[in-house]
Amino acid sequence: MGWFSNLQLDSLDTLLLVQLQDLYDAELRLVDAIPKMAEAAHCNQLKNALLQHLEETRGHVSRLEQIFQELDVAPQRMTCAAMKGLIAEGDEMLSASGDNCVKDAAIIAAAQRVEHYEMAGYGSVRAWAQQLGRSDIAQMLQQTLDEEGNADKILTQVAEESVNQQAATL
Repeated sequence: MGWFSNLQLDSLDTLLLVQLQDLYDAELRLVDAIPKMAEAAHCNQLKNALLQHLEETRGHVSRLEQIFQELDVAPQRMTCAAMKGLIAEGDEMLSASGDNCVKDAAIIAAAQRVEHYEMAGYGSVRAWAQQLGRSDIAQMLQQTLDEEGNADKILTQVAEESVNQQAATL
């Protein structure tokens, strides 16, 4: 969504829908990006964490589609420029030369940037759904938010217990 668009935000319902469409685009982009990150990862713990989160991400796509159904609208993507940028930055790390352990640390940093962005987005839409009396939708969004937070914690654990230590020995 561009800053200078013709988008009219005339209600919290509209804002909720627009942001759900943005998150839908973001998640679909990640379904394509995460396998590349996992393939580039050297550390098996990191590969496994990324592949586990890929399955969760596919679930996030399905959950968003269920939310669209609850709202009685067809799933539709609104280009998420932020996720495009975060993925582009991650791609730079994947194509960089250098030590595999240092590259793994860079992959973790890129993945955590994505997780933090998603947590911010899901936290906002969850709050709006709750405000609009859609506790059913808010609960589904909270489930995704919890999974994003858990993925971030797992990445931190992999970094602190393995990857960062190995990268620091160079």
